[in-house]
Amino acid sequence: MSLEDVQSVVLVGVGGQGILLASEVLAQAAVLSGHRVKTNEVHGMAQRGGSVVAQIRWGQKVYSPLVASGTARVLGSLEQIEALRYAHYLAPNGLAVVSAQAIMPMTVSTGEAIYPKDVPGLLKRSFSRLIYLDAAQAALDLGEIRAANMVVLGAVSTGLDIAIEDWRDAIVASVKERFVEINLRAFEAGRSFS
Repeated sequence: MSLEDVQSVVLVGVGGQGILLASEVLAQAAVLSGHRVKTNEVHGMAQRGGSVVAQIRWGQKVYSPLVASGTARVLGSLEQIEALRYAHYLAPNGLAVVSAQAIMPMTVSTGEAIYPKDVPGLLKRSFSRLIYLDAAQAALDLGEIRAANMVVLGAVSTGLDIAIEDWRDAIVASVKERFVEINLRAFEAGRSFS
């Protein structure tokens, strides 16, 4: 990617899954690779399990952090239905990285809505390029369920032109020292799903 190109990524999930940390790491990696970066986060009802959306754009000149519909190079989702909810952001040839985790929205819990059946099938039909992974299980296998966001980010990184050293340096810069090692391991685990 040349510095003239503006690249866009959308990260989605629900409150408490670490979308904001993942977007911070991605933005920092893009800065370390020599780009100007703009970010935008929409927290919604994040503390109650509602949608969280982070938009990250980078290039030589970036005027807005907002990602236009159909232009994101990668859509990363920590919850499978959230990927379907925000699928419109992804470019036709874009990569969708979707964790298999299912978190029931409040409307499903109260009986006002029904969680869709055959979500993996819906995802396969919705995205021509899909990495569908169990990020929560991969993080749990490493001993830290809260690192699922870095597993997804690792898979997201395989669709972007940012050097691995910049990703690692961004994790070190963004995460508390005592959590650096587990986050680096989770990130590497995510890269193996590509």
